Amino acid sequence: MLTSALRSVWRFLIGPPLRARDVSKEQITPAEGLSALSLDALTSVAYGPEAILAVLAAAGVAALHLVLPITVAIVILLAILVLSYRQVIDAYPGGGGAYAVCRANLGARVSMLAAAALIVDYTLTVAVSIAAGVGALTSAFPGLRDATVPISLGILAVITLLNLRGLGDTARAFLLPTMVFIVGLLAVIAIGLLHPLATVRPGHAPPPVEAVGVLLVLKAFSAGCSALTGVEAIANGVPLFKEPRQVRAKRTEALLGVILGAMLLGLAVLADRWHLAPRPGETVLSQVMAASVGRDWAYYLMSLTITLVLALAANTAFGGLPVLTGLLARDNYLPHLFSLRDDRQVFASGIWVLAVLSGALLVAVGGQTLALIPLFAIGVFTGFTLSQSGLVVHWWRARPAGWRHRAIVNGVGAVTTAAATLVFLITKFTAGAWVVVLAIPVFIALFGRIRHYYDRVGRILGLDEIPGRPRPVRTLVVIPVTGVSRLAEHAIGQALSIGSEVVAVTVVSGDPGETAGQARELHERWERWNPGVPLRVLRTEFASVARPVVAFIDELRRSRDEQIIVLIPVLVPARLRYGLLHNHLDLVLSNALRHHPEVIVARVPMPLHLDDRGDDRGMG
Repeated sequence: MLTSALRSVWRFLIGPPLRARDVSKEQITPAEGLSALSLDALTSVAYGPEAILAVLAAAGVAALHLVLPITVAIVILLAILVLSYRQVIDAYPGGGGAYAVCRANLGARVSMLAAAALIVDYTLTVAVSIAAGVGALTSAFPGLRDATVPISLGILAVITLLNLRGLGDTARAFLLPTMVFIVGLLAVIAIGLLHPLATVRPGHAPPPVEAVGVLLVLKAFSAGCSALTGVEAIANGVPLFKEPRQVRAKRTEALLGVILGAMLLGLAVLADRWHLAPRPGETVLSQVMAASVGRDWAYYLMSLTITLVLALAANTAFGGLPVLTGLLARDNYLPHLFSLRDDRQVFASGIWVLAVLSGALLVAVGGQTLALIPLFAIGVFTGFTLSQSGLVVHWWRARPAGWRHRAIVNGVGAVTTAAATLVFLITKFTAGAWVVVLAIPVFIALFGRIRHYYDRVGRILGLDEIPGRPRPVRTLVVIPVTGVSRLAEHAIGQALSIGSEVVAVTVVSGDPGETAGQARELHERWERWNPGVPLRVLRTEFASVARPVVAFIDELRRSRDEQIIVLIPVLVPARLRYGLLHNHLDLVLSNALRHHPEVIVARVPMPLHLDDRGDDRGMG
């Protein structure tokens, strides 16, 4: 059958089911954590330093030297964030990052704000990363520009599929390009610092249109802080690591901080030394690589690697968001479906939702990175601020040894990230940041409505109470049949095993004279068969078959107290194409009874086997 073949193909793509004891195979090591949860942060060096220089260039060439002190400030903030999230990993090893911290220390409303900000951030991370990677590809191969959206969606589909297989497979698949990117870029920076292999052409900033001042420096700082997106993903995904999870997650966080800090400082030193400025058609990172190693094989290898890892950086969100949505579902802020793992032990619902949301965003903006950048970083910096603030409260309450020092570090981080968030909002609001400002309250309202619903249902079901003893209920099973057949025999056999009383019903339609004769003939055949179940023949002058059956069931509900089950016999043909030729009574009757929640509607399937000539080879 076609469905069986499709099921086999799907199982081949995502892999066989995993037992609980095999989950460790899909858990990751610190090195794999860099490729699975850190690519977003690591690849931000492709646009973070350029964002600083783009702002400074508005004040002319004289302002470009500020790139180094601003980058130093950003790296100091990076160190604070890394220390903070290492503390989050210790304090909240169940994952969830900012959401878990806020839930424990700042209350439900603030935790919903953190969760909404993270969901927006993760969705934008996927869209921006893929769009940036495809943008780099189409820059190298302009002929592909018209296929930007299909290529973007194709990459998204591959990343989604790999994550449905499990994070371990994804991390191992991405490990080689991640290592080539890290080692290659550090080598490029080292060569540039020691002995560049090419002649450096100083950049030329446009005429100044803005004076150097505090606001310009703050704008440049906040723009450069986009290089810090993704730092929180490791703390959000602690359960994804091999045991001991906290140790491995903290080690990965430290590795990320050291590597990212070294890259940012190295690029800033080179940009300052060579007086680089943004150029149309060439990124600052491309200028650094060309100046360090020349436009040779190393340059093109790194360019292709950067293109690849930019697209793969979307995987960071696929590692973090499903864990977050699982926690939200556990706390009744999302449907409980999000807390369920599938056969591959992954939160498949969260993966699918992230893929759909980011795919819709890519289509909406035509796969253009510039349309997404104004929205980027606001969500994650909101999470930074809230998690830092929550940790200050945590240390104040717990007061372990050295708590004042830790609280001061987190307090400074909270103030700094809050300032960066405000600058982002002020400077980028009209450029598209208003979308994030609108989306976050929408998510918060959705969380609140879902939680309110689950609370009401919980009170009705008495989830916090011990219920009374169950009482048996008499059951009346109604079987709609079309006549005497093996299908009716099969259905009645099933009904007798589950109900204390069974009645078969059939419908004849037409003129009263015709229906009387049909009803008499059906009764005679039924009595000759004598299945031990009465037959009720419903006569109608209308064409609808479902209406008299529903009216009969409504009459039973008014006159009797039994639980009513409508058991509909259905044929299951061996070939999918025959499905349209059967079970029409099931379609119309199920549709008619869907507004009767007090009636249980079930189906009793009967396999139908035919040989190649169409002869009966047995049923059941």
